[in-house]
Amino acid sequence: MTCWGSPVHASDVHALLSVALLARSGPARERLREALDHAGARVVLEDDPNTLELQALRDADPGAVLIALEPAIEDALERLEPVLGSPALTLIFDEAELAARRDGWEAQRWARHLVAKLHGHQDVLPPGSEQDQQLQPEPGLPVSPAQLHADAPLEFHLREAEDAASDVPADGLYQVPAELSEPVSLEEALAALEVDDAASSAPVDPIAAIGDHSRWSLVEDDAVVTGSPSSTHTGSAPERFDIERLSLVELEPEPGAAGGCTGAVLVLAGIGGPDALRRLLAALPESLSTAVLVHMRLDGGRYGNLVKQMARVSALPVLLAEDAQPVEAGQAYILPDDIGIVVRQGTLHFIAEPTGIQIAALPALHSGVVLLSGADASQVDAVLALAAAGAWVGGQIGEGCYDPTAASTVVAAGQQAGEPPQLAATIAERWGVDA
Repeated sequence: MTCWGSPVHASDVHALLSVALLARSGPARERLREALDHAGARVVLEDDPNTLELQALRDADPGAVLIALEPAIEDALERLEPVLGSPALTLIFDEAELAARRDGWEAQRWARHLVAKLHGHQDVLPPGSEQDQQLQPEPGLPVSPAQLHADAPLEFHLREAEDAASDVPADGLYQVPAELSEPVSLEEALAALEVDDAASSAPVDPIAAIGDHSRWSLVEDDAVVTGSPSSTHTGSAPERFDIERLSLVELEPEPGAAGGCTGAVLVLAGIGGPDALRRLLAALPESLSTAVLVHMRLDGGRYGNLVKQMARVSALPVLLAEDAQPVEAGQAYILPDDIGIVVRQGTLHFIAEPTGIQIAALPALHSGVVLLSGADASQVDAVLALAAAGAWVGGQIGEGCYDPTAASTVVAAGQQAGEPPQLAATIAERWGVDA
C-alpha cells in the first residue's frame, strides 16, 4: 500500500484544475487515483479510454487529463483526439507500467510533480524543505566572481564580441600605410589640367588629362565619356572587355545546401522519457539550424502515435523518419527501431537499418546527443566517444529523471547536466538560426 505524507490543502495552494483520469482498470489506475487524491485534485471523470465515449469526455469539461499510456489504448487516444487536441487542455502522460510499480517515496515524489504540473509552478520539494534554503553564516571568504566563472565556457562571449565588432568606433590614431594611396579626386585632376594648360598652348582633351579614371572613388553612370582616339593622353586606352570568351563554371554544392543538415541533435530516452521529451521539445524554438532526432523504444512500435503526441507541444514540425528521406533543418523526427542515418554529399539522410540508429554515424563537429530518463546505458560508450571527437553531449538530472543511469554516467564524465528545458536552452543557443 502506498504511504503518503501530509495531504495538499486548498489553503496552501491555488485551486486545482478539474482532472479526468483515463486508464484501464488495474494497479496503474489505482496508483494514479491515489496520487490525484493526495494532490487534492477534483476528479470529474475516471474511465477506460477504450470504452469512453467522446461526448462523455467533452461533457465532463476537464481542465486537465491524466493518461496512463500503454499500447492497448493508442487507438482509443486517436478516437478521442478531437477533445484531447484542444490547446486549452492540459495533458499529463504517465507510463502505465511505471505507475503500477511506483510506491513509497517514489510515489510521493511523483505526486509532488503532479501538483506542480497542475498548478504550473516548479516547487517539488517535500514539506519542511524550505528551511534548507535559509542562508547560514560560514567561515572563510565569500566566493569571488572569478571563482564563480572559473569553468564558464568562453564560446558564447567570443561570438558576442565578434557580432559587436562592427559597431566599435575606429581608432583615431590609425595611420594608412605608406604603400596605400587614395584614389585621385576630380578636383586634383582639374588642378593638374590647369598646370598642363599653362605649360602648353596645345588643345588638351580634359577627360584624357584626368588620367586613369578607373581609380576614381565615385563614378556616376552618366558621367562616363569616351575619349577621342587622337587624344594626347600618354596612357593607352582600356581595351574592350571581351565577354565572348567568358564561360560559366558549375560550382560544387556547399555542404548543408538546400536545407540539408550536416549534423543533428540526437535525443535518447526510455522509461520516464515521454514526459521529459515533451518538456524538451516544448522549450525548443520554432526554427533551428539543425534537426532533432528522437529515438525512444516503444512496446508495439507505435511511433506514429508518439509523433501526434509530441506535435501537440512542439513548436518544431514533428515527423516520422522514413528510408531515403533527407534530414532537414528545423524539423524534429521520431526514429523507428529500423531507421538509421548516413552522410551523403555532405548532408544526413535516413536509411533502412535493422539495428537502428548508429551514434558513430553522426558527424561529431556538427552534432549533439541528449540522454533523457531511461536512455539505454549500453549506448553511453558510443556517446562519450562522439563527445571526445567534438560533439556536444548533455544528460538529464533532477526529480523528473526516473531512470538516470545513462544520463548520470555522461554527466559524471564531464558533460553538461540539466533539466530538459535547460538542455533545450543550450541547444537553442548553439543551433539557433541567429546563433
